[in-house]
Amino acid sequence: MTAGDPYRLTPEGIKEPPQGWRHSLRYLGPGLVLSAAIVGAGELVATTTLGAEVGFVILWLVIVSTLVKVAVQIELARWTISTGQPALTGYNKVPPAVGRLGWINVLWVVLALSKVLQTGGIVGSVAVAFSILLPIGGDPLGFTSVLVWTLVVVAGTVAALYSNRYALIEKVAVGLVVIFSLVTVVIAVGLPFTPFAYGADDLLGGLTLSIPAGALGAAVAMFGLTGVSVDEISSYPYWCIEKGYARWVGPNDGSADWERRAKGWIRVMYKDALLSWVVYTVTTMAFFVMGAAVLHPQGIVPEGNEMITTLSRLYTDTLGEWASVLFLVGAIAVLGSTLWAATPAWSRMYANLLSCAGVFDWSDPVARTRWVRVFTVALPVVWGVVYLFVQSPVVMILIGGVMSGVFLLAAVVAVWYLRRSEIDPRLHGGALFTVALVVSSVAIGLVGVYSVLNVFGFSIG
Repeated sequence: MTAGDPYRLTPEGIKEPPQGWRHSLRYLGPGLVLSAAIVGAGELVATTTLGAEVGFVILWLVIVSTLVKVAVQIELARWTISTGQPALTGYNKVPPAVGRLGWINVLWVVLALSKVLQTGGIVGSVAVAFSILLPIGGDPLGFTSVLVWTLVVVAGTVAALYSNRYALIEKVAVGLVVIFSLVTVVIAVGLPFTPFAYGADDLLGGLTLSIPAGALGAAVAMFGLTGVSVDEISSYPYWCIEKGYARWVGPNDGSADWERRAKGWIRVMYKDALLSWVVYTVTTMAFFVMGAAVLHPQGIVPEGNEMITTLSRLYTDTLGEWASVLFLVGAIAVLGSTLWAATPAWSRMYANLLSCAGVFDWSDPVARTRWVRVFTVALPVVWGVVYLFVQSPVVMILIGGVMSGVFLLAAVVAVWYLRRSEIDPRLHGGALFTVALVVSSVAIGLVGVYSVLNVFGFSIG
């Protein structure tokens, strides 16, 4: 991150934005890194589990949960591209403050602690998949086998990501997403030709706006996890900066040329966000349909360390026992993609938090890189240890999802504050986008209020 520092805006870094989709394709990428994080724990675990619990009846929420949060993601990225500042720096500006930290960043610390459980669940899921595929000591789910593979996953993550080069993160993330997404979509589309067939009536019934009794908590967790969760909304600005969008716009000198460049690179960001939305929405729907069509009729719901073997039924029940290997390889790819994208994202956010607290100067690329690498090593180790003590991936992942719903409310407050106080009015989206942002904010707010009430023991529905 030190060569051609993307976090430093200079006249020398300016680049003219491309026109149209064809010329913009080579500049897309941050959204694909996001897709790697999204097409993972939320989709494979939370979405499939909800489909297994309630069937097709809540399919509409899958679509809503992926679509409704995009406007907030785009608005925060708009601020980042126009100012060159990352998410937690923006969060820290929202008053009131507690010492050096704004209240949103204080809440972020609570979110980060809950995410230790969620990301620990992802580490454990990858380790369990490896353990089943290549068991050590003869028992695929035995403590020794799971322990060894957890250590391997942690060490491999640290070794692969220590350099923290954005180009490497982007290329590998895209490859991991493609491997499993294509297989999952093909199988979901092919289910009507198997004993677990579904029809148009199932799909249409799932588009009625209703939530079955007892499924509201799981639905809220899914809303927090699927599509762009608060993790991805917060990490997207870092990837936009490191791709180069803000540096290519250059420092705001108030000129018409700056306005033109800023609008041009924001349009590229729109295309990037749209492409990633298509990828993770289609994949999310495929996971949900598979859970509803294959697991729900059999009364099977993924739980505990058996989550991976239960989810493998999605494949073995439709393709035969030979498909278990296909699933395990795919599960490693899809969960590994989340780990691959989450590790550098959380490392940057933790380092950014320390800079907000005054530990170091974020504009110093040497100090910034050093702290990002410290967290690149420390976080996977902590996640692995937490998993070994808890060993319930589904519960761990869903807890993180509920807390995501809580923090989404704070992220909405930050986005509107920064829109009003720091985004150049010339860059504001049009009337249609403003309506979308309001709808997105209200929907997120309602889920956030429910999550807060749920945390304090108030039950609704």
